[in-house]
Amino acid sequence: MSVLHLTAGNFDETISRGKVLVDFWAQWCGPCKALAPVIEELASELTGQAKVAKLDVEQESALAARFRVMSIPTVILFENGTEAKRFVGTQPKEAYLAEVRKHG
Repeated sequence: MSVLHLTAGNFDETISRGKVLVDFWAQWCGPCKALAPVIEELASELTGQAKVAKLDVEQESALAARFRVMSIPTVILFENGTEAKRFVGTQPKEAYLAEVRKHG
C-alpha cells in the first residue's frame, strides 16, 4: 500500500477505522526528510495491518494544533480514531513496526 496524504477533508474518516500511523511533517524539516523513506517502507511492510499516512503541518496547521503537535516529525499511531502511541522525533523503523504489531 502506498502512503496516504491526509487533509482536513479526509483525516477523520481515515483514522476512524483500524490502525493508522500518521507522520506529521513539513517540507522545510530536515529530520522529516530523513524519515520519509522509512515511512514509505512502513507503508509497504504494514499492508493489511495498518494504513500509513502523512500530514503536512504547514498546509493543515489546524489539525496539527488539534493533536498538539509541537515539534516535527511527530508520528502518531491511531486505533479506531483514538491516539494509541506518539513518537516525537525520528525513530528506527523497528520501533514503529513493534508498536503497530503490539496494538492489535
